[in-house]
Amino acid sequence: MVAPLLITGGTGTLGRLVVPRLRDVGCQVRILSRRRSEREDGIASMIGDLATGEGLESALDGVSTIVHLAGSAKGDEEKARNLVSAASRAGVRHLVYISVVGAERIPVISGVDRTMFGYFAAKRGAERIVENSGLPWTTLHATQFHDLTLTTVRQLAKLPIIPIPAGFRFQPIDTGEVADRLAELALGTPSGLVPDIAGPRVYDMSDLVRGYLRATHRYRLILPIKFPGAAASAIRAGANLAPKRAIGQRTWEDFLSERLC
Repeated sequence: MVAPLLITGGTGTLGRLVVPRLRDVGCQVRILSRRRSEREDGIASMIGDLATGEGLESALDGVSTIVHLAGSAKGDEEKARNLVSAASRAGVRHLVYISVVGAERIPVISGVDRTMFGYFAAKRGAERIVENSGLPWTTLHATQFHDLTLTTVRQLAKLPIIPIPAGFRFQPIDTGEVADRLAELALGTPSGLVPDIAGPRVYDMSDLVRGYLRATHRYRLILPIKFPGAAASAIRAGANLAPKRAIGQRTWEDFLSERLC
C-alpha cells in the first residue's frame, strides 16, 4: 500500500489546489483539520491542532510525506516546531514547506516592522525549524499569490483615498502554478531549498491597484506614503522579488480578466 501524504492548510487558498493535484495522480491524501468534517471527494480529514500539537500523532500515523501549507503572520514557528516534533516521532521521510520570497532578506526588527511585515519573520522562523529538524526537507519560496493580492486591493479600494506604500513592488503569481510545483516537489525526493517561483511581471503597488480599479470601472485617488523601518526599506530595494525566476505565465491582467468577468 502507498503511504499517505498529510497536507496542512489543505482547505486554504493554496491547499485546496494542491490536494486535488496529488489525489488525481493516485496519492492517498489526508488533510489536517482542527475539527471533523465530511468531504465528498474521498479525502480523509484528520483532527489535529498545530498550535498545541494535539492529535498530530494520530494524523501522522503511517504518513510518508507532509506538505506544510498552513501559515499566518503569528504562531508559525510554534506550529512548525510541533509539526516537526511529531513528524520525527512518526518517521516521516519528507517535509515540504511553502515560504515566501524575501523571508531571509527582509529584516523585521522594530515594532513597526513586526506590525506591518511580521509575515516574513514568521515564515523565516518556521523555515529555520524545518531546516534544523533532522527530517529530510524541501522548501519553496514563492512570490505573492494573485488571490491574496486581490484581497488586499479590494480592501484598499473601499477607501475614498487609497494609501499606497511608496516604492513597493510586487511580482504576483498564479496560485495554481505554485500548486503545480508543490505537487511535483511532494512527489519527488527531498531537495532542501529549491529555486524560487515568481510571477511573470514586476508591478508597482499603485499599478496593481489601478489595474483593479480599471477592471471594476471605478476611480479613486491614490496617495503614496513612504513607510519607515528596515523591512520597508528592504522591500523598496526589491528583497521580495525574484525577477530571474519569473517563470509564471499568468499575469495580473489575465487573472483580473478571468476572476472579475
